[in-house]
Amino acid sequence: MKEEQTAELSAAQQPEKAPKKQKDAERVRLFPAGKNGYHRMPLMDFLRAIFYPIHAVLYPFRMHGYKKVGPGPYIYVGNHYCLWDVFYPAHSTKDGIHYLAKESILHAPVLGSWAKRVGVIGAMRDGTDVHTLMDAMRVLKNGEKISMFPEGTRNKGEGDDFLPFHGGAALLAIKTKTPVIPFVICNRPHVFRVTHVVFGEPMELKEFYGRKLTQSDYEAADEMLRNRLYELREEFRASRKKGKKKRG
Repeated sequence: MKEEQTAELSAAQQPEKAPKKQKDAERVRLFPAGKNGYHRMPLMDFLRAIFYPIHAVLYPFRMHGYKKVGPGPYIYVGNHYCLWDVFYPAHSTKDGIHYLAKESILHAPVLGSWAKRVGVIGAMRDGTDVHTLMDAMRVLKNGEKISMFPEGTRNKGEGDDFLPFHGGAALLAIKTKTPVIPFVICNRPHVFRVTHVVFGEPMELKEFYGRKLTQSDYEAADEMLRNRLYELREEFRASRKKGKKKRG
C-alpha cells in the first residue's frame, strides 16, 4: 500500500529529488497522545509560554472565527508574512503542531537541534518531495497536527495578493482524508499595530476522495484552498466595514 501511495504521489506531483534517504524514525519525531488525547510537545509548550507575551506586545493580534481545536489530525493552511506567523495555529490548540520547513534548517548547528525536538518536517522548497509527504502522512496517521504555508516563503510584496500556492497541502489532505483548517492573516504585521487573523471552519476535500486524480485535479484542489483564504479575508473586511457604518 505504501509503495502504491509513493508511486502515485510521484506521478501526480513530479517531486524534486530528495536528499539521501534517512530512516523514517530519524526524519521526523512523533509524539505520544496523553490521556486527554492531546499530543503535547514539552519544548513547544515552553516556547509558547515564553514567546506568547512577547508576540502579544510587539505584534498585537486578534484571532477571529476560531474555536479551540481539540485532539485529532488537522492540517492548518495559511498565508505567510513573517516568522511570527507560526504562532497563530499554535495559539488555537493545546496540541503540539508539526511545521513544514526547509530541509536545510534541520541541519543548522543550533536551530536544527531545536527544530527536530519540536517535530519539524524537513521539506524541499515546494514541499512536494516524496519523503516529505510520507513523513507528513506518518504524523497525521499518529493523530497529530501539521501547519503549512503553501506560498513556500514569506510574502514580501506590497500588494494584497498571495503568492502562488505550491503543491502539497491539498494532496496531503486528500491522500489522508484529513480536514484542513484555513486561516488568513488579513494585514501585514507591523510593530505595535494589531494584526487580524481569521480562522475558517474545517474543510474536507471530499469531492476528490476515492478517485484517480491528475495533476490538474491537485492544482484545482490547491486553488480551492487559496480561494478560501481570499474569501475569509474579504468576509472579515466586509463585516468590519458594516460594523463601522453602524457605529457611525
